[in-house]
Order: sequence, then C-alpha cells, then structure tokens
Amino acid sequence: MNDLILKTITKMLLPFIQLYGVYVVLHGHISPGGGFSGGAILGASIILYTIVFGLKLGEKKLPHNISLIIESGGVAWFVIIGLVGLYFTGSFLANQSAGFLTGEPGSLLSAGMIPLITIGVGLKVASTFVTLFNKIIEEKN
Repeated sequence: MNDLILKTITKMLLPFIQLYGVYVVLHGHISPGGGFSGGAILGASIILYTIVFGLKLGEKKLPHNISLIIESGGVAWFVIIGLVGLYFTGSFLANQSAGFLTGEPGSLLSAGMIPLITIGVGLKVASTFVTLFNKIIEEKN
C-alpha cells in the first residue's frame, strides 16, 4: 500500500494497540479479557502493520524464527508454571497451595499464578495469529 495517511496513522496507533493488548493480558483475571483476548489484540497489531507496510517489513517487525521461539516459549512458560505447582503440592497448576502470592481480591496481584499463565497464553496466541497470517499471505503471492 502506498497510502501515506494510512501508514502514518498505523505508526501512531501501533504502540497504543500493543499497550492495550498487554493491559488485557495482565488484567484478564479481574476484568474481561485474558491471554487469548490480549494475544489476539497483540497479534492483530502486527497483522495490521503487515497489511499496511507489506510482508517484507512485517516479517522484519516479527521475524518467523522469533515468532516460533515466542510460540514455544509461551507453551513452555505455561508448563513451567504448572510444574511449579506439581513440585510444591503434587498438583499440576496448583495456585495458592504452591506458594504463589495472592493479595486482596480485585487487585492486580490477587490471583497468584493466573496472570503468569495468561502471559504464556497471550504470547502463544499472538505469535500463532501472526504466523498463520504470514503463511496465508505467502501462499497467495
């Protein structure tokens, strides 16, 4: 696309879209949202960049090999958090009994490991969205 206005607006809005995606991931346990929703927003921001600036620049923003590392890292993070619970309590994904801190209900740090899990889910979803979109675009070219 060669639309200067669209490129300028995308450059201006992209950090705010990504910040909102991170917010949705981190606040999913106290408000609507979570790992999937926030990851979808983060992935959509990279997809928007790719649509506006083209596949080559989009892949420079998030290269395929980095996307694969993020995908694997998100799953590994989820499993590691689960294994912490298994190690301390004998229960996979044990929360409070595994020693994760829980604070006052409604606060950001009130859910123990749940925000940590949503981070892994958000990373996995975002990178999967971007990878699938890029593969579809590559097949059409």
